[in-house]
Amino acid sequence: MTDKAQVTITHHAQGQGGKYVAKVAGEDHQGYLEWEPKTGLPRENVASSVRVATHTVVPDAIGGRGIAAQLVERLVADARKQEFKIDPRCSYVAAKFDKNPDWADLRA
Repeated sequence: MTDKAQVTITHHAQGQGGKYVAKVAGEDHQGYLEWEPKTGLPRENVASSVRVATHTVVPDAIGGRGIAAQLVERLVADARKQEFKIDPRCSYVAAKFDKNPDWADLRA
């Protein structure tokens, strides 16, 4: 597994949502986790403070190093700091939530 110090994760606004991008030192490939705001019809009163994790992608060339887990951990850390909830629609993110019961308070 790659040392976390060799992976830099940045957040980029993308439309109304965003993307966490993982760059690995010495590699051309990048992993990413995309999210979008949870929305609904006005009468549904869907909180805008919910981010839907839609996709987590790590190319094979940089796979097997814990990069996807680091992307989810960054999303969770931001949720704690910025006080938003996460709707884990991405199967990988949902599995990480299931394995980390201490994140239950962040699940939308």
